[in-house]
Amino acid sequence: MLEKLSQDALVIWATIDPIGTMALFAALTSHLTDQQRRKTAFKTVLYAGAVLLGSILIGQLILNAMGIRLVSFQLGGGIILFLFGLQMIFGSDSNKAKQDPEHDIAVFPLAIPATATPGAILAVILLTDNHIHPITTQIGTALVTLGVLGVTLILLLLSGKIIKLIGTGGASILTRVMGMILAAFSVELIMTALEVKRWVTLD
Repeated sequence: MLEKLSQDALVIWATIDPIGTMALFAALTSHLTDQQRRKTAFKTVLYAGAVLLGSILIGQLILNAMGIRLVSFQLGGGIILFLFGLQMIFGSDSNKAKQDPEHDIAVFPLAIPATATPGAILAVILLTDNHIHPITTQIGTALVTLGVLGVTLILLLLSGKIIKLIGTGGASILTRVMGMILAAFSVELIMTALEVKRWVTLD
């Protein structure tokens, strides 16, 4: 079980990508005060944790009940992530958040799809498959998920130092770079999903 949880930790770390999330957080919250940034960090991790733990508990049941395959969910998530990456590249970032005070960036895009990425949601569902893993293993995977989210929170709280270091211009550049990375990552998700669909069709 320890070996399985170690593998789970690596998979969940890679799909949540705390370091990449921190860079994105720094870019999107560069216009906020320190207090607002801390509040946004806590809300981001809280919302992402609710989504991931909810996926562990009922994600597989909901997808099965609706007849949605995991690969289709990954394809849809990849498309959404790609569109958001384009928004970041072409300037629809923190300025939009300033103009729309009702929009909570802690929910979108920071919690979903930046922290609770389509890949992370898929990972926790697959790693806690009810047909394969006993309840004790599923609880262990949930705790591992919380641990990775805890590290993510610490990095988000430290992101203020990055913003002070790079300044407003640097934050704008960082936003575009992260948008390009997100767009590329989303293409990988889409290509993987299409490849899986292709093999399923051939079989």
